[in-house]
Amino acid sequence: MANFRTHFGVASVGGLLVSQAGWQASLYGLWQACAIAGLIAFGGILPDIDADNSRAVRLIFQILALIAVVMTVLVLQHRVTPAMLFAACGGAYLGVRYVASAVFARFTVHRGLWHSLLAATLSGLGATAASFTLLHQPAPLAWLHGLALTLGFLIHLTLDELYSVDLTGARLKRSFGTALKPFDWHAPGSTLMLILTSVHLFAWLPSFSVLRDVLAQSLTLWR
Repeated sequence: MANFRTHFGVASVGGLLVSQAGWQASLYGLWQACAIAGLIAFGGILPDIDADNSRAVRLIFQILALIAVVMTVLVLQHRVTPAMLFAACGGAYLGVRYVASAVFARFTVHRGLWHSLLAATLSGLGATAASFTLLHQPAPLAWLHGLALTLGFLIHLTLDELYSVDLTGARLKRSFGTALKPFDWHAPGSTLMLILTSVHLFAWLPSFSVLRDVLAQSLTLWR
């Protein structure tokens, strides 16, 4: 499988190309172009959140913890006292960085359910919902945020599959087929949970007609 540097490097280059193309086509401004490039790069390492004690998983949960702090500030800044806000931010950081990472490590295996198209879809929907509902971004931009994270996720899965092909020996490694799979056939309970979570996110998503328009614009730009 590809290593951390390869995943991050390829996703970062892809993020720069996609974000620059959208910016030059006036789909969004410069700051949003930076955000989209960052989301694609982050998506490029996100599937390795199930790799216990790796460099990638430490970085992922560090980033997620910082995102949790920002979300906490945005939601609570006008509702609680500064002291309570500070305590809530500390709790959010520690909860994600240490508690959530420990729980995730306990109940996941590398190249399991999180290396799947279902997980990529859930990640994209989650990013869209957070952008639209919590950050109050316009619907088209929220969908672009979700698509950017999903694209980075798919780059990671594709690289893992490519590295499972031994061209010199003309053979497929045992890891082939463990990344770009619909879901984990060996974990039906966890698969059902991810499906239900994805469906539950629909209540916080922008209209799917907006997504259709965004995809149409993107395809036009690609052509």
